Amino acid sequence: METVLVNSESKPHVVFVPCPAQSHIKCMLKLARLLHLKGIHITFVNTEINHNNLLKSGGPHSLDDEPGFQFKTIPDGIPDDLRGDRLELSKSILTNFLGYFLDLVARLEIPVTCIIGDGMTPFTVDAAETLKVPTMQFWTFSASAFWGYYQAPNLIEKKLIPLKDESYLTNGYLDTIIDWIPGFEAIRLKDLPGYVRTTNPNDVDYNFVIECAKATRKISNIIIHTFEDLESTVIKALNPIFPHIYTIGPLELLLKHIQNEQETKKLDNKSYSLWKEEPECLNWLQSKEPNSVIYVNFGSLAVMSSQQLLEFGWGIANSNHYFLWIIRPNLVVGESIVFPQELKEIINKKGFIASWCPQEEVLNHPSVGGFLTHCGWGSTIESLTAGVPMLCWPFLWDQPTICRQICKEWKVGMEIGESVKRDEVEKLTKELIGGEMGKQMRIKAMEWKKKIEIATSSNGSSFLNVEKLANDIHMFSTK
Repeated sequence: METVLVNSESKPHVVFVPCPAQSHIKCMLKLARLLHLKGIHITFVNTEINHNNLLKSGGPHSLDDEPGFQFKTIPDGIPDDLRGDRLELSKSILTNFLGYFLDLVARLEIPVTCIIGDGMTPFTVDAAETLKVPTMQFWTFSASAFWGYYQAPNLIEKKLIPLKDESYLTNGYLDTIIDWIPGFEAIRLKDLPGYVRTTNPNDVDYNFVIECAKATRKISNIIIHTFEDLESTVIKALNPIFPHIYTIGPLELLLKHIQNEQETKKLDNKSYSLWKEEPECLNWLQSKEPNSVIYVNFGSLAVMSSQQLLEFGWGIANSNHYFLWIIRPNLVVGESIVFPQELKEIINKKGFIASWCPQEEVLNHPSVGGFLTHCGWGSTIESLTAGVPMLCWPFLWDQPTICRQICKEWKVGMEIGESVKRDEVEKLTKELIGGEMGKQMRIKAMEWKKKIEIATSSNGSSFLNVEKLANDIHMFSTK
């Protein structure tokens, strides 16, 4: 299938609006780059603070406009003294972003053909209705996690959530089997996204999820960052609800396949990260044996207590395996990060600590034999793409669902208990890097890697879905 060719005057203009978070921006920016290569004008909208952070990490010219691709900004509506508060951001997305976005669109020189909004930006659906333009939602989660979010109104209607009180978090209620959701075979309530653990019906995150689920019910075009073979059962369950589903992952490999050498070189300089990466860790990895290093990264938003950090630290150190550990400055809640001297000595001998890193390069390094992860979807699909098995410590949001997929469905990982005990971390790290189960999981992960390569190659399912997506957007501009 070839992309429709149109003259430059009739090129469609798509406005991309990511949720203001690292993994969402990275994923949507890659899709925007792909569609730009398909002859589509792109306006990519970030909050002002995230735009500035991208410039800090990528350099002052990393977001310069280029023919047919421009960056624009809107405020985040958060007072300076509350900036960084995730709940304040959720509130502002629901109350302020629609007005900011419509003001921006009114100033754009090129008429908007279509809006592609993050599934976590429900205001974009209202904006498209106001502007009378088509809209698509891009869910940067797995299809299963998206399907879990979509169920929120149904779970409320069946009085399964919110929980009656906090005792329901520990009394076995979360083990309730949900057998009425198509595509989910005997899933437990606890395996659905984190909103099911809410006890307060006025909780900000809980109501944010409900608004996102309601917005999704208004549209018919869904883009999901997955591929068909990975989640075929759930995707089949989605088909009767959404007439147009585009599974287009993993985007990184699609970019490599679709852009030519000159374009690859040009896009390599573009920033996808809100934090400055520390490439020195790659030099450290270079000196290690194949499959000998455990890579540890809990993503851009997960937080933990100082005690949990120490339990992870001692468990990893006592495994006696080499480790690359990404520790963000804000990883520990309200405390500075201090390791005891004995643990520092082990870290100096066996480990490398950085505040951020080029994760895709790290995961594809031959020395990396396992990934201790929070189960964010961006990290998960990057690990599958690299053929790396995982240890899972899900935090919130979509992560419990993805953990279930990793461990139960795809059999490429093992879960660490929520309370975090150093003995368990040590045992599972040893098993993942050097044990028989780890060996079998590595074989499984390599099988998924091969399937991903097929899906993103010419005539693969994801490759063809990107072609179809681009064609359908071009058709919008001819109507």
